[in-house]
Amino acid sequence: MPGSNTRTNYSRKWKQKRGGEPVGTEVIITNEHGEIELDQSLGNTLETLAKEIIAAELGRAAEVSVLFTNDERIQELNREYRQNDSATDVLSFPLYEYTAPGQIIIEPGDEAEGPLVLGDIVISLDTAWRQADLYGHSYSREISYLFVHGLLHLLGYDHLAEHDRLLMRAAEERYLVQAGLTRE
Repeated sequence: MPGSNTRTNYSRKWKQKRGGEPVGTEVIITNEHGEIELDQSLGNTLETLAKEIIAAELGRAAEVSVLFTNDERIQELNREYRQNDSATDVLSFPLYEYTAPGQIIIEPGDEAEGPLVLGDIVISLDTAWRQADLYGHSYSREISYLFVHGLLHLLGYDHLAEHDRLLMRAAEERYLVQAGLTRE
């Protein structure tokens, strides 16, 4: 994670393994919030979402890191990396550029064996909690939505132009519905 040296009270890797070696998509989850704990079923949901989305969009194994934090920390990151001094719900830090969603630009010599490291997603659990209440759905659904939103950014989606926003929103809903994560 960018510049993170804060104490981590919960860190877990979910890996698909074959013969002791990781294969497929890997999601690395770290919760530094300290007051809100996440259960393993949510981690399993995020792993499933990542595997399905990355397979559909990229067509190869990849790795993504997710940091769960509080409003104060995400505001620091938002200020440092986006020059926006306010808390937000989710930030994404992609390692690659894309010609279109899912069309990654890999420079010669950057191709590595194993999962392609896509980047980092940071989610404020404080904001997720408020938004779940505001939108009238479960906390797990809100975190899953923010994860999908952040992951799609790592895969080249954006929402600056109206056409791109509609494309990204359709992809978010498609993947959430496929996973059974509807607005409850």
